[in-house]
Amino acid sequence: MAEELSIFRKPAPVPAPTLRDIAAVLFRQRRLWLISFCIAVLAVVTYGIFAPSYQAEMKVMVRRGRVDPVMTPAPTQTSQFPGEQISEAELNSEVELLRDDQILRTVAQSSSLGESQPWFERLRGDDPETRLARAVRKLSRRLTVEPIRKTDLIEITYSASDPESAAKVLSSLASAYLERNLEVRRPSGEVNFFEQQVVESRQKLENAEFQLMDFTNNEGVVSAALERDISLQKLSDADATARQTRIGIAETVQRIRMLESDLHSLPERATTVVRDADNPQLLEKMKSKLLELELKRTELLTKYEPTYRLVQEVDQQIAETKASLAAEERAPLRDQTTEPDRNHEWAKAELMKAQVELTALEARALETARLVTNYQQSARRLGDHAIEQARLLQNLKGAEERYVLYTNKREEARIGDALDQRGVLNVTIAERPRAPVLPVRSAWNFGLWGIVLGSTLSTGLAFTADRLDPAFRTPDEVVAYLGTRVLASLPERNA
Repeated sequence: MAEELSIFRKPAPVPAPTLRDIAAVLFRQRRLWLISFCIAVLAVVTYGIFAPSYQAEMKVMVRRGRVDPVMTPAPTQTSQFPGEQISEAELNSEVELLRDDQILRTVAQSSSLGESQPWFERLRGDDPETRLARAVRKLSRRLTVEPIRKTDLIEITYSASDPESAAKVLSSLASAYLERNLEVRRPSGEVNFFEQQVVESRQKLENAEFQLMDFTNNEGVVSAALERDISLQKLSDADATARQTRIGIAETVQRIRMLESDLHSLPERATTVVRDADNPQLLEKMKSKLLELELKRTELLTKYEPTYRLVQEVDQQIAETKASLAAEERAPLRDQTTEPDRNHEWAKAELMKAQVELTALEARALETARLVTNYQQSARRLGDHAIEQARLLQNLKGAEERYVLYTNKREEARIGDALDQRGVLNVTIAERPRAPVLPVRSAWNFGLWGIVLGSTLSTGLAFTADRLDPAFRTPDEVVAYLGTRVLASLPERNA
């Protein structure tokens, strides 16, 4: 019962293998290891000798040998010139173009890769399209396209068992790539398109010229904008004149009022000479009469008394005569000379002049107002004509620019087609493919790879076979598996 429990006891953990254990495994499986190692080395060396791999190389340089015109609705302004550095995006674009499926299909067809198939693939009986697709996939796996760092070059390599076939595939790739690059960079039909656009733009230019000529002849204007500006200048001058005329009318009216007021206050005539003189004849008569009266009194006094009535009458006459003579002496004769008043005459003349000037100013104001109205109407009409003429000139200028643009684009397209026909592209084959003389790996390389592969494979087989062997090989395995002590162990006898 104890023995049965010991047999079904859980196995103890196996200790970690040491280098001695590993060497022991290889020693136990030395026959399998040696056979598998020799087979692997022999197979690799045989493959390297009878099926070598030849790698053909080709280099493509991306450059700016020319700058194609940009198809824009404006004159071409070239901002890139030959010699500028190629960007990484441009290099990657060319790399992807070299890997294009259409190019690879063209290469596979021209190189007959779909027909040269191994015998085991022919047994499947694929149709031509399937064989071509398989050939394109195989070509894509064997083809390596990588840009060379810090250069404008792209390196293309292709590996094949035949050196001539490898070189032929790369040559076909170069031809297909240049054709594809030409097709992608310059779409066909540009010259015909621009030729048609030139004809249409020329017709539109002529129509725009005829419209402008008809407008000029019908409206009778040469430069509506210039005539409008001149009319506006004249309108401004006429408006200023009208304002000045109104101001002059107001001044003249006020002046007339002041002159009329002055005429009422100024005399029409003014005394210029005043002369005072006695009346000699009257004084002489009065003195003579006085003398007669005095003589008569004297004569009466000789006869009568002073109280006598006659004497008193004579005395009264003498007193009256003396009084008249004294009054005459006190109020002599005055001779006055008068002339028209100068201020009055000046005011009267200025009044008449102002009245005439007012009439003239009123007539001038009326005519100026009519002139301002005419200039306003003319300015409005010329303004409308200027807008219409500007629109026609703009249409003419746009038609002319389009005509010149399409003419230049047509010439650029012709130049581009001529350059394309001469093969002047922005990419060039810097290194043509040649049939390689030596394989990619020499026999020594295959021998080294055979040793490495044989060692790895034979070691794996040895450990696998030792692992699958159910026999106990060491006492430790017995102890680990059965959990019992080993009393004695006998080494295996060598045959």
